[in-house]
Amino acid sequence: MDFYLVAGAGASTAPASAVHHLPTERPRRYPSDTSDVEWQIMAEYIPVGGTTTKGGRPVCYPRRDIVDAIRYVDRTGCQWPALPADFPPWHTVYYYFRKWSRDGTLTRMHDGLRTRLRLAEGRTADPTAAAADSQSVRAAETVARTSRGYDAGKNVNGRKRHIVVDTTGLLLVVLVTAASVQDRDAARLLLWTVRACFPSIRKLWCDGGYSGHLVTWAKPPSA
Repeated sequence: MDFYLVAGAGASTAPASAVHHLPTERPRRYPSDTSDVEWQIMAEYIPVGGTTTKGGRPVCYPRRDIVDAIRYVDRTGCQWPALPADFPPWHTVYYYFRKWSRDGTLTRMHDGLRTRLRLAEGRTADPTAAAADSQSVRAAETVARTSRGYDAGKNVNGRKRHIVVDTTGLLLVVLVTAASVQDRDAARLLLWTVRACFPSIRKLWCDGGYSGHLVTWAKPPSA
């Protein structure tokens, strides 16, 4: 089964702040650009980068500009080479997007912001209940056949995204498979990940697509 899985936070790093980052001079002109308040919160999750005094490469582009460029691509759906000229070079932006995706930076940011929202609503930092569901989506022609499949029930040839959210709708786990993968089969990895990353969860709501042998598999061992 070809799949992509995103869940939980990686190893923590020393927090930065907006004052530790190279300041930006680029005017904020796009709806996807971070506001000063947003950047103040996000900055602590973004690595500051090397400096000449520490032996690393000097920072050439403000991290805020990199973040805004990534948000622009996500918001507009444009190709990386189509980034407007007032952003850093697209290959630099893409490099950091891949690097932060792989080293856990984006996951730590996501998890940190989710915790902030939960605490702001008077909830515990770690959820105790969640809900699971899936959706099949048609894949573009560029998607390889080895990572797509046919969902006969939905008449969709493409991929399926399986998600787990907390009771406020905040994302906990994402699993992407071929659309041909049954919900109850993908849910084994999904539930295992939920258990590993969020041991505080004791209850999970889902629809009838997850019934059958999965229920027996998910039951805790008898005392």
